[in-house]
Amino acid sequence: MKKIIILSTIIIANLAFSQIAIGKTGISTLADNVTPNPSISLEFGAGNKGIILPWVTSAGGVTSAVPGTIIFDTTDYKIKVKLASSWKDLTINTSGAADTVLQNNLTDQNSAKTAIGTNSATDTTPGILVLTDTDKAMVLPKMASPHLNIKNPAPGMMAYDTSAKQLAVFNGTVWSFWK
Repeated sequence: MKKIIILSTIIIANLAFSQIAIGKTGISTLADNVTPNPSISLEFGAGNKGIILPWVTSAGGVTSAVPGTIIFDTTDYKIKVKLASSWKDLTINTSGAADTVLQNNLTDQNSAKTAIGTNSATDTTPGILVLTDTDKAMVLPKMASPHLNIKNPAPGMMAYDTSAKQLAVFNGTVWSFWK
C-alpha cells in the first residue's frame, strides 16, 4: 500500500508541474543541453504540421473568452484575438472565402477542455486548450516555409516560419505572415 501511495504522489507531482512536447521527445533545453527550459509549457516539434485554431460561427457569440484567446471566425473567415473588451482581426488578406463545409457539419462540445500547466487542476478559464502557467509560454510548430511545405493546410493553422523568421497563419484561402 505504501508503494502505491508513493508512486501516486510522484505521478501527481510530475503532472502538477508538467511541460509538454508534442511531436518531439522532450522540451527544448537551456544552454547546458540538460535542463528543460522552464519558460516553456507547451512545445511542438518540427515537421509539416501546424495548429488548428478553434473555429466559431461568430466571435461576438463567444462571451466568456479571456484576453489573448485566438479563434478562427467562420462568419467572415478571419483569425481574431480577444483584447480587453473587443476582438481584433488578425487577418491581413480579406479577399476570398475559406471552405468550411466540413466544419459547418460539426458541433462544438462545450465540455471539451484540456488545461496544461501548474494550475491545470483548478483553472476555470473557458477554452479548448488552456495554458494555465503565468510564467511560461507556448512554442508554435517550427518549419521552413510552411506555405510551401504544408500540403493541405486547414483554416486557422499557425506555424513559425524558420526561413523568414515570422508567424505564418492560413485563413482558408491564403497564408498571412507577421513579423
